[in-house]
Amino acid sequence: MTDRYQQFAGSPVGRQVIRRLGLPNPVPLRRYEPGQPLLNGPALVGAAPAGRLAETVAGILRKADADVRTATDLPAGTDEAPTRPPRYGALIFDATGITEPARLRELHDFFQPVIRSLTNSARVLVLGTPPDRTGSVDERVAQRALEGFTRSVGKELKRGATVQLGYVAPGAEPNLESTLRFLLSAKSAYVSGQVVTVSETAQPAPAPESWATPLAGQVALVTGAARGIGAAIATVLARDGAHVICVDVPAQGADLSALANRIGGAALQLDITGDHAGDRIAEHARTRHDGLDIVVHNAGITRDKTLANMDAAKWDAVLAVNLASQLRINEVLLGGNVLRAGGRLIGVSSIAGISGNVGQTNYAASKAGVIGMVQALAPTMTERGGTINAVAPGFIETKMTAAVPLFVREAGRRMNGMAQGGLPLDVAETIAWFANPASTGVNGTVLRVCGQSLLGA
Repeated sequence: MTDRYQQFAGSPVGRQVIRRLGLPNPVPLRRYEPGQPLLNGPALVGAAPAGRLAETVAGILRKADADVRTATDLPAGTDEAPTRPPRYGALIFDATGITEPARLRELHDFFQPVIRSLTNSARVLVLGTPPDRTGSVDERVAQRALEGFTRSVGKELKRGATVQLGYVAPGAEPNLESTLRFLLSAKSAYVSGQVVTVSETAQPAPAPESWATPLAGQVALVTGAARGIGAAIATVLARDGAHVICVDVPAQGADLSALANRIGGAALQLDITGDHAGDRIAEHARTRHDGLDIVVHNAGITRDKTLANMDAAKWDAVLAVNLASQLRINEVLLGGNVLRAGGRLIGVSSIAGISGNVGQTNYAASKAGVIGMVQALAPTMTERGGTINAVAPGFIETKMTAAVPLFVREAGRRMNGMAQGGLPLDVAETIAWFANPASTGVNGTVLRVCGQSLLGA
């Protein structure tokens, strides 16, 4: 779907109009292409005294061939002739050493001199300790304060830059690499203002043989795969090395087969609301692949009406597809050990499930239920050495949003820090990060892919 306003903003006349009137400026985002460098400029890494992550971060970045610099590398100038800092592709600050509110000043001291020195689509990342894993009241308060700081910085950044907060539990340092690579790369183009917690695990997260194909040898299943976000998910998982079983209703059979052929996967025509849908998936996975490693519950529908005008059929249809079917399928796959040890369950929620939406009481209830499913099953997946997480997309450019009335559509596009809609690819990249075997330390997380939408929490 063409964003004509963004095209206008990129024209010489448009740039002048936007600058003079202070209108939203949706610059093109840097998105991942195979072979591109992790960052589009050097990474400046800083740390509060006694921080425990800076060396780990620098080591991971150097392993990824990034240009790593520290505060001692900053160019020196004089009061009469100050030296401009270089333009950075990333600013990363280890705040784990901040143990009391007074020391939050260290955030200002690190970021303020360099925050204007970012490249387009740069990355800002603050790393802290989960507040519930701190040793004192003062430290818990200080670490919780990092959330307000990062969310506010995200609303100040321009030119496609993003900011995230990563809470890394003590002992979880070996599990950090996958999350660091995702949050700093172009794969997180439409993710900003988010909080990710990396936890310790019984065994350190295994590094893939190749970060280019981290899902090599794995079998993934994606529901609602025939088009839109589902097709993007299947394509990205296949790009990352997985064999993908593409599931959709028989009415979408032609598109489903075309997709499966294009990515070298398999097509399974199936109504997931059927009584025996879970059994059919289990039989297919067992007989052809001896199980599954990744299950992505993407299938979803809308039947929008205000509650006063919504009949029971619309309510039931949305809850059946978007939520009840997932619970039944999970029960079969987990109960029969079809999902292998270390497997990944991944749901697709929505910002509507967090903030609500007019005319979508059924849809919002189902998507909030997906969040409940993630929270309820996270301990079970921990016991199995696996994970369950979900994405919560905001305004994504699809055929569904193309049908939204013009002014509603434009509001959805502009009411976020990026001043534009996301792409199905943005959702797919986040799901591929959850699916990565090296992401074992991320469990029970619901991550918004919304460009830091102004709606919701």
